[in-house]
Order: sequence, then C-alpha cells, then structure tokens
Amino acid sequence: MADNQTPKQSGAAGANTGWAAVGYLISGIAVWGFVGWLIDRWVGWDGYATGAGCVIGAAGGIYLVVKKLGA
Repeated sequence: MADNQTPKQSGAAGANTGWAAVGYLISGIAVWGFVGWLIDRWVGWDGYATGAGCVIGAAGGIYLVVKKLGA
C-alpha cells in the first residue's frame, strides 16, 4: 500500500525545465558567437561572423528546446 504511492513532485520540476531552456539558449549563443568571433579574428572581418554565429546559436538553442523539452 505505501509502496505503491508515487512521490509528489514539487514546483521545482517546472523551474528546472525553464532553467534548462535558458541554458540551451545562452550556451548556443555563447558557443557559436565565440566561434564567429574566432573566425572574425582569423579572416579580419568587422564582426560579421560573430553576429552570424550568435544568430545560428540562437536558432540551435531554440531547436534544442523544442526537440528536448517540447511535447
């Protein structure tokens, strides 16, 4: 009887999902923005690759949020 009870989930489960989504978005922008910054330094551009890297990172982060956390 007591063995068949499921544990109650606290409100932290939803917060953990939200923080995971924020983490995916920030890490995608940071990683791909840094890769773009490295390409800018290597090629000598004025920040074009950094901007493109940030946009690609944001798109990748949104994709991961939908893929891993979406229904």
